[in-house]
Amino acid sequence: MHIHKEKATPSTGLMAKDSASPVSGSVGAEKMGRGKIEIKRIENTTNRQVTFCKRRNGLLKKAYELSVLCDAEVALIVFSSRGRLYEYSNNSVKATIERYKKANSDTSNTGTVAEITAQHYQQESAKLRQHITNLQNSNRTIVGDSIATMSHRDLKQLEARLDKGLGKIRARKNELLCAEIEYMQRREMELQNDNLYLKSKVAESERGQQTMNTMGAASTSEYEQSVVHYDPTNFLQLFMQQPQYYSQQQRDRKAFDSDER
Repeated sequence: MHIHKEKATPSTGLMAKDSASPVSGSVGAEKMGRGKIEIKRIENTTNRQVTFCKRRNGLLKKAYELSVLCDAEVALIVFSSRGRLYEYSNNSVKATIERYKKANSDTSNTGTVAEITAQHYQQESAKLRQHITNLQNSNRTIVGDSIATMSHRDLKQLEARLDKGLGKIRARKNELLCAEIEYMQRREMELQNDNLYLKSKVAESERGQQTMNTMGAASTSEYEQSVVHYDPTNFLQLFMQQPQYYSQQQRDRKAFDSDER
């Protein structure tokens, strides 16, 4: 039998339970909304394939949720009736199987589940400690604490790493500098626009003030033209001539009175 191996990924959008699907030969009562089927082999090939796809996706989804929510190591292997392989594992199917074999063999001998779990965590902690030690050694090498014990080849490799790091630092520095220059240019343009706007407002205000001054001067000149200007000397002469006028009038009156008599 030829096996088609396919890596299945869980789909979070599929339902774990399948809805009511027609099953020939199934004995069971159907309810409103959802249907219940009897758990036995489905005789109809099409219905059996549809049910397999739905149940398989639901099983993969549950395995994925279990691995994520509970931080569990899960491996799932499913063979269809046609011989196609579907598998899911959050770590590795082979690694999980080897771990299962080892745990099964240890349990069958003398070990217990607690001892197996403790041994697993000890191995994980040893790996983490080794990783931390490697990082610390790498940091000491970069800062130059262990240069005296390094060979010529190690020094060349360190120099290349430092050059690469300096290149990244310079590139990032240039990016920040260009961004800052661009910001300053935009800011300068904004200030120039604000300055032009203020100048236009000042010029408009000055034009308005000049217009008001012109209108005030015109009204003042019209008022001055409407006022009659008197010369003080002419007024004094007129005042001095008034007695002569009245004296002549009195003489004429006396002459007229004498003629009547």
